[in-house]
Amino acid sequence: MTNVLVTGAGGPAAISFMKSVEADDILLFVADMDQLASGLYMVPKERRVLLPAGASEDFVDALLQSCIRMKIDVVVPTVDTELIPVALAEKRFAAHGIAILQMGARTLHTCLDKFLLAQACNDSVRVPRTELFDESVDVSTWSFPLVVKPRTGSGSKGVKIIHSAKELEQTKKSPALIIQEFLPGDEYSVDVLANSKGEVVAAVPRERMKIDSGVAVTSRVVLDQELIDAATQVAQTVGVQFVANVQLRRDAHGNPCLLEVNPRFPGTMTLTVASGVNMPSLALRHRLGAPLNDAPSPNAVAMVRYLEDIVLPVQELASLAPA
Repeated sequence: MTNVLVTGAGGPAAISFMKSVEADDILLFVADMDQLASGLYMVPKERRVLLPAGASEDFVDALLQSCIRMKIDVVVPTVDTELIPVALAEKRFAAHGIAILQMGARTLHTCLDKFLLAQACNDSVRVPRTELFDESVDVSTWSFPLVVKPRTGSGSKGVKIIHSAKELEQTKKSPALIIQEFLPGDEYSVDVLANSKGEVVAAVPRERMKIDSGVAVTSRVVLDQELIDAATQVAQTVGVQFVANVQLRRDAHGNPCLLEVNPRFPGTMTLTVASGVNMPSLALRHRLGAPLNDAPSPNAVAMVRYLEDIVLPVQELASLAPA
């Protein structure tokens, strides 16, 4: 039996991962900072744990101690703020026989900073023009509309489409922001599976047909080789291992361009699994020592997302104590 702890139980990434790896030889444990996180209640209460926020100085220590206590074999972080702290502490976990299912700190640092990502991939794939939105930017060289957004973050938080020079002048400059060419075409997410050597063995493109708060609620698999090739090139350029999500959008000429890379399991992984490519299961088995040199070919399927209820005794909502 393999004990697997999934963090960020309140988010769709954790829940989609959990649903994808349910098997007789996998025992799932879940963690979150909020005792009301829905994913906590997908497992019995003895396999739930509360942790500090991923940005907290106490997070890694609390996670490690919880893993030791619950005899965890593999940790799967699903929250962006947790990724780098856990990666930097990987040797501490390994000393207790605990594996981490994510890529290394260097790749994470590049992927989580949209400016660094654009610079890293500029010679490999089509990247929209991207500059820091600080005092050095020459706004007269930009055409409208354009995009101003944070260098870090997810879920489309803080993203602004600017339509005029006046609107741009009223936007406060900061080195924490980037200014970027606006891409008018369709948007896609490509789930990429790579082995521990960084060799891509599968890429499944999904068209984001309807988006709510940065999350696709309606999407479909599109078997487009141009998207597969672009996402594969991005993943190999930045050194993706295991699973990442490459987001692309077409420019005015129809060419796929890089938007960002989510270096973790995405929330809409269920569609990729339904297409016939169970990336969470394949990645987990590989992290446990199974070879990963190929994967099944995907089928063209579609998905609509809906809320799902977990009914439980009232007293269970207050049954957890912090780690």
